[in-house]
Amino acid sequence: MPLLSFDRVHVTLGDTPILHDVTFEMGNGTWVGLLGPNGSGKTTLLRALSALIPFDGQIRLDGRPVEAWSASERAQRLAFVRQVPSLTFDFTVSELVRLGRAPHKSWLDGYGPADRKRVQEALATVDLAGFANRSVLSLSGGERQRVFLAQALVQNADLLLLDEPTSHLDVHYQFSFMDRIQAQVQRGRTVLAVFHDLELAARYADRLLLLSGGRLVADGAPRAVLTPERIASVFRIRADIVDNPDGSLHIVYRGPVESVAETNGVHV
Repeated sequence: MPLLSFDRVHVTLGDTPILHDVTFEMGNGTWVGLLGPNGSGKTTLLRALSALIPFDGQIRLDGRPVEAWSASERAQRLAFVRQVPSLTFDFTVSELVRLGRAPHKSWLDGYGPADRKRVQEALATVDLAGFANRSVLSLSGGERQRVFLAQALVQNADLLLLDEPTSHLDVHYQFSFMDRIQAQVQRGRTVLAVFHDLELAARYADRLLLLSGGRLVADGAPRAVLTPERIASVFRIRADIVDNPDGSLHIVYRGPVESVAETNGVHV
């Protein structure tokens, strides 16, 4: 049984259709990258999976409709790391990370030594071991992003949902962050991550899903999905694909597509 399945999922917000007939499955211990131009429905897909917005069709987690899980049950199974969420209240770093343990607690449970140890380990994992007593509002965008990753780690969910997780990180921390996520996948966690950077997605994800106009137009290995023709058609940019010495893909962008004819007749 797949960990996650989408079956003909449609999402309409207001009077605007966002996702159309999206169908795919994900197994345990895999990293799937979600790609597409702005407005293609990437974040909407993650929000539907988190039961934050209504949808038609079926989304199942471990074979059970995602809307049938209570909020606490869902939070024990999936963790959603957004693009540096805004904060209404100030917290210390350790307080915010510790909130990731809330789905595993009843109203009367306190936070004990085991919880504090998990928080310390998660902060060390994201290179923030000395930040426990810092105000979260005093941190840079990249530091906050790592705090929210630490919160997701202590949540101990099987499935990590990442919405453009490197968008506020310097180049060094982009790769460092991705290496940490990769280590979680190697330990058995499953990741569904929205990417803006096609090369970064191809380097780290095992499989790519490509959205265009709210429809799933490609699903497969990075090399199969990211072809010059498809990049031209979906992203409206001419590109060449080059193999790096380490086997990863390098995308050489050559300029914007000015007409449909330049897509070499590829339609998605």
